[in-house]
Amino acid sequence: MFRALRPVLARPSGTVRTCVLLVLLATTGIAILELVREQTGTPGFFVGLGLALLPVAPLMAAFRWLGRAAPAPWSQLLFCFGWGACTAALIAILANNFATQWIAAATADPSEADQLGSVAIAPVVEESAKAAALLLVFAFRRRHFTGPADGFVVAGFTAIGFAFTENILYLGNAFVQDLAEGTGVLDSVTAATFFVRIVLSPFAHPLFTVLTGLGFGAAAVSARRSRRICLPLLGLALAMGMHALWNGSSRFGDHGFYIVYSCVMVPLFGLLVWLAVRIRRGRLRAVAGELALYAAAGWLAPAEVPALASVPARSLARSLARRSGGRAAGRAVARYEADAVALALLRNRARRGGPLREADFAGRERELLNRMWRRRATAGPALARAAVMEELLPPCFDPSAPFDPSERFEPSEVFGPPERFEPSEVFGPPETFGLPDTFALPETAAGPTGVPGPRREEGSVRRSGPWTPATPAGPSSIRPCVLPGGDGVR
Repeated sequence: MFRALRPVLARPSGTVRTCVLLVLLATTGIAILELVREQTGTPGFFVGLGLALLPVAPLMAAFRWLGRAAPAPWSQLLFCFGWGACTAALIAILANNFATQWIAAATADPSEADQLGSVAIAPVVEESAKAAALLLVFAFRRRHFTGPADGFVVAGFTAIGFAFTENILYLGNAFVQDLAEGTGVLDSVTAATFFVRIVLSPFAHPLFTVLTGLGFGAAAVSARRSRRICLPLLGLALAMGMHALWNGSSRFGDHGFYIVYSCVMVPLFGLLVWLAVRIRRGRLRAVAGELALYAAAGWLAPAEVPALASVPARSLARSLARRSGGRAAGRAVARYEADAVALALLRNRARRGGPLREADFAGRERELLNRMWRRRATAGPALARAAVMEELLPPCFDPSAPFDPSERFEPSEVFGPPERFEPSEVFGPPETFGLPDTFALPETAAGPTGVPGPRREEGSVRRSGPWTPATPAGPSSIRPCVLPGGDGVR
């Protein structure tokens, strides 16, 4: 279904789509702010705005931490936040109000209409509105939507934006009520609302929408068409069900809220935190395993691999580059890291899904390698130094040989100019991805076929093997390597 929609949806240019989305977000943002201000009053709006801002930064940092293994562009994440805070919130408020009024008119019981609307209508409307942002990213930014981790992060930012606007409304209304009744601060409705929504359950909306994000993420790596359609729908259904259970918890008796919170929400939150950490570590292991093959073929320096598979080492490399070469050098290292991670994940997906899932693998691989090539002279030494400083290399590895600028070789002398890059000469065509993790490489060459490997001087440290292979390899094959310190993931 999604593949059939993409050619139709993708006809406008990227600039046109960006302008349309910006206009949509600006229009809905102005509308939702005015609507909330009208319902809460100006004092209540500003009080609610100030209190609702408190959990936004910590929640963003938590989801950004998960995505740092393969970071998505900030523009994409801010779009998701804006969609949740503006467009999805406006759709939810208008649809919920309409549905509640219709039910009240049909049943002549406003209280029952409110309860039924919160349990049966609100979860469906709100989760569908938030899922629309995930669908847009899935359809138009597939290069940045490569698995469950991306679905996790995109869903989290969308839900944070939605909860932010909803908290303004609830806290603003509570403040207006307290002003009318003259309630003290500690006994106020505002304090109780703040405790429940900001302190006790700031993760509620992200937890619901993450289920939808995991469905889209699983669809992104699935080879079966039926799964690519059913998994997002299953995730959306689970999100609606959890949302309905949460909204209806007060109907289970005086302690219904606490029972649902302690027996369902907290365990599910713990499960998703465990899953997030596991996904992050798995993605870093995939980066290490795939880039080890490129390093064995000469595309990267061996010391770069453990640094690229460690988030702290990547950050340190950017810092070292900025310290020695300014902001331009730091940006070059950041882009090199992003391209290297994208290359590793591209190959990992192609290996699992085959050529039909990555039909443009050869062109995309060549594009990433060429971009990395242009920045390697700046990024390579910084990453290698970061690997040494983070103690990611074995003690026998001598950092002076690969990192001494006076001995650093010029890439063109070793690998040839970028136009000579032919990844298929080293790794074979994409059709071979169904094979095990053993790739036939030239027996002595460290670069592409026909290009001499790195020069060595007598007495220098061997640069092609800073770690020990996991299993003995034959003379003409290279197997993925085990990085120092177990799985090599930091």
